[in-house]
Amino acid sequence: MATAARKTAPKPSSAKSRSPAKPSSTAGGTPAVRTPKPEEFKQEQELSAYRDMLLIRRFEEKAGQLYGMGLIGGFCHLYIGQEAVVVGMQMALKEGDQVITGYRDHGHMLATGMDPRGVMAELTGRRGGYSKGKGGSMHMFSKEKNFYGGHGIVGAQVPLGTGLALANRYRGNDSVSLTYFGDGAANQGQVYESFNMASLWKLPVVYVIENNRYAMGTSVSRSSAETDFSHRGLSFKIPGIQVDGMDVRAVKAAGDLAVDWCRSGKGPIILEMQTYRYRGHSMSDPAKYRSKDEVQKMRSEHDPIEQVKKRLLDKKWASEDDLKAEDKRVREIVADAADFAQADPEPDVSELYTDILL
Repeated sequence: MATAARKTAPKPSSAKSRSPAKPSSTAGGTPAVRTPKPEEFKQEQELSAYRDMLLIRRFEEKAGQLYGMGLIGGFCHLYIGQEAVVVGMQMALKEGDQVITGYRDHGHMLATGMDPRGVMAELTGRRGGYSKGKGGSMHMFSKEKNFYGGHGIVGAQVPLGTGLALANRYRGNDSVSLTYFGDGAANQGQVYESFNMASLWKLPVVYVIENNRYAMGTSVSRSSAETDFSHRGLSFKIPGIQVDGMDVRAVKAAGDLAVDWCRSGKGPIILEMQTYRYRGHSMSDPAKYRSKDEVQKMRSEHDPIEQVKKRLLDKKWASEDDLKAEDKRVREIVADAADFAQADPEPDVSELYTDILL
């Protein structure tokens, strides 16, 4: 790696600069960036966010049902509760930006516009899946949507996402790599090797740490010496901010700031999304390490979809009947995806060794 770095230091980006937030400096020279105020959404933005988050929620609920029926094998990590993170961030991106994440990935796929049929077919191991039924829940990709996975190894996507940003620098475009990982993966060594390279070469990568408070079944207060994950890049002079990851408007505002920062040539930035998952780490996790009252409190006071619904109703931008009709439409899309997945044939045995790197 050191030899490659000496020979192939990245060329300066030729991308035009977009006005980033004006930073001050903290001790040690790390730029300081203030958390922006939540953006005031217009009616269509609220409706779009509501539809997109509701699709993820209903899709994941159906995936949980199919898993219980034995139609989805292996691991299955649901995204219920965290929908505002991917939907808000996706609203800040433009054509050509890339997305890569870990194994809690179905929401990311749907947010990038991947077909629910193809995602569900992959979950059930069918030919029509995005990885031809051979990748499953944790490993599917879409070149068309610039979605690069879905990775089962904890933290493995972080150096890959950094590599996507390096490619953008070489190509001289202004595309940004959006690299998601969780609070558990934030303790992996390869994450910090990636931080060092990204800062040294000022790579256009937004590191989105989805802090859902529990690394598998262990509270961050028990597993992390530094629980403010926005500070994790300070020793590499990477600025970071904490964001209310349950408010899609706050996520969108932070996303706009972060991608502008990267496109302007300032280098990487960290967004700590403070979010919450309602289900266990995976479908096999009974989540006995937290109380039902804790989960219910988050659902009743901070649910990302209910927040949008309340604003739509309060501003009379939609009626109860309008939102019920939207929910019905989304449920029909998800039911169609489930029907397609169950009717689609499994891969032929002749496909066992195709698309495999030996």
